[in-house]
Amino acid sequence: MGSNAWDAANAGDGAVMSAYEVDLFKEKTLKTDTVLIPINLSFFEGGGQDKDSKTEQPTPKKLEKAREEGQVAKSQEVSTALTLLIMFFSLRLLAPWLYHNIQSLLFYNWGYIPHGTDMLDSVHLSGFLTFLFSRVLLIAAPLLAISFIVGVISNLLQVGWHPTVKPIMPKFNKFNPISGVKRIFSMQSVVNLLKSLAKFGVIGLIVFFMIRGEIGMIPLLPQMSLFSSFAFIGNFIVNLGLTVGGFFIFIALADYAYTRYAHIKKLKMTKQEVKDEWKQMEGDPQIKSKIRQKMREASMRRMMQNVPEADVIITNPTHFAVALRYNNLIDKAPVVVAKGVDFAAKRIREKGKEHNVPIVENPTLARSLYAEVEVGNEIPTELWESVIEVLAYVFKLRNQVS
Repeated sequence: MGSNAWDAANAGDGAVMSAYEVDLFKEKTLKTDTVLIPINLSFFEGGGQDKDSKTEQPTPKKLEKAREEGQVAKSQEVSTALTLLIMFFSLRLLAPWLYHNIQSLLFYNWGYIPHGTDMLDSVHLSGFLTFLFSRVLLIAAPLLAISFIVGVISNLLQVGWHPTVKPIMPKFNKFNPISGVKRIFSMQSVVNLLKSLAKFGVIGLIVFFMIRGEIGMIPLLPQMSLFSSFAFIGNFIVNLGLTVGGFFIFIALADYAYTRYAHIKKLKMTKQEVKDEWKQMEGDPQIKSKIRQKMREASMRRMMQNVPEADVIITNPTHFAVALRYNNLIDKAPVVVAKGVDFAAKRIREKGKEHNVPIVENPTLARSLYAEVEVGNEIPTELWESVIEVLAYVFKLRNQVS
């Protein structure tokens, strides 16, 4: 606007502006054309640190919520390592049984070769396939069961028993192409790539060194019998699997440690989030009720522990109960060690009977003591006379019995 407004001002009716008017017009024009750029000074606060950065460890509530959503620190490498070790170890233990069953199955099939024309009959073919399928399933069943059990145990060891279907529920944000590209080029993808390269490298080195160690036996395989060569190859494969599984344990431990670290880092909270969660928990009526209940239970347990040391229990007789102790060596005045109404009063009376504490019915005194004296405090002076009369009566009875 600056030059246009200036030209329009000088072109108006051929008038000539004075120097004062020119300066005044320039000042107004500059004020009109000024562009204000807002600057957020909070970027310079605290040396450029973000006040809302997630620096706090996740609270138990945040961890439990993430667990319900299926977000847990679980490493697939742990399952892989345990499966490799236990499966190949099981193969070694089950080798005689597997050898016997596979041999029987092969002999059975070879026995059908002279009767190959019978296989054209649908009845014979159906029976043969049924038998063949059942025998193969019987041979594979132990290994399949072991694999399933190992998979379940490996997951239980990592995350415990907490079944949920939320991870398999469809989420439309997963179909967002931008989010997909971010996941492809994320740090997690780089870590997964490095893990894959490490695994293939380890397997390649193990296979290379183990083959090099048995290279002298390979030319002798054609001279062996069929089952001897199968036994040698099977033993080599089992040893290879056990060795790979042993090295995979180290990879699994490192991967689990990183997975747990990344999981905790992802769930970290800001200080404001921690404060908001704490306020929410404090304001939850159910939590407050549970806290009060726990406090009452703890107080009740402490009182019940003090009842046996009481000298007398003064009752209403059913609604109130107050247990008093008076030891002239440590107490300046009688002390209330327990008190309660209704159910608590009943518990105090029962506890007193178990430990032979005298019970005296004095409704007025029981109500007064309950209302005016807290547990652990001495009785006030205005109640001394009534309490001393009760104690004197109790001590007199005790002396008579003794």
